[in-house]
Amino acid sequence: MALIRTEVSRYFQYVTLSHRWGEGEPLLRDIEGHQIYGMPTRGGLGKLQAFCRVALEQDYMWAWSDTCCIDKHSSAELQEAIGSMFTWYRRSALTIVYLSDVPDTGSLTNSEWLRRGWTLQELLAPQTVLFYTRTWSLYKNIASSNHKTDVAVLDELEKATGIGSRFLIDFSPGMDDARSRLQWASSRRTTRPEDIAYSVFGIFDLHLPVIYGESAEHSLGRLLAELISQSGDVSVLDWVGEA
Repeated sequence: MALIRTEVSRYFQYVTLSHRWGEGEPLLRDIEGHQIYGMPTRGGLGKLQAFCRVALEQDYMWAWSDTCCIDKHSSAELQEAIGSMFTWYRRSALTIVYLSDVPDTGSLTNSEWLRRGWTLQELLAPQTVLFYTRTWSLYKNIASSNHKTDVAVLDELEKATGIGSRFLIDFSPGMDDARSRLQWASSRRTTRPEDIAYSVFGIFDLHLPVIYGESAEHSLGRLLAELISQSGDVSVLDWVGEA
């Protein structure tokens, strides 16, 4: 029975995609009922197809992308997804990070991926990560099974983000040192102003209502109030984030 459970669990392991959204990203309703490899490769569909091929090359049968695996027309599903996102990346067997603006000879430190709000938790949550360049080549041809264990990559990430390697390797969500965690997010940007608060709910293990249409000030105010309420740490008020 234990062997059966192990084999079933291995079969259902999944890979997550972390990336910057671009033009023409396929949504759930765009791909529902279609074979993605038979669809045109333009825009985000080409990226989705390449991601699925890489997942298969890594010997996984299941792949998850935030563009098309969430029904964004359902406010209830969107609320659940935002509240569960950290957990989904944490439970993934592998996270593929696609750096669309990094050439094969480039450095990830220059990528906009490191400056976006949502990608902070996508960096911290997964335990196994592989970085891919614009051409879907392994970053610097580093043949490691996990770039989070590569000293050179960790050094680049630490310098670019200001996040210590111990957090990059083994991050635990929660209230510990809340001010530092807010500082990690302070230089990042989101397309929708209110997302600057929503995008860090996961790293604090918070579950708050998502109210699209509220101002960035209001969403950050709710976040800070909850942090102080749960942690008692008023030093978070010294932090000022930017939408």
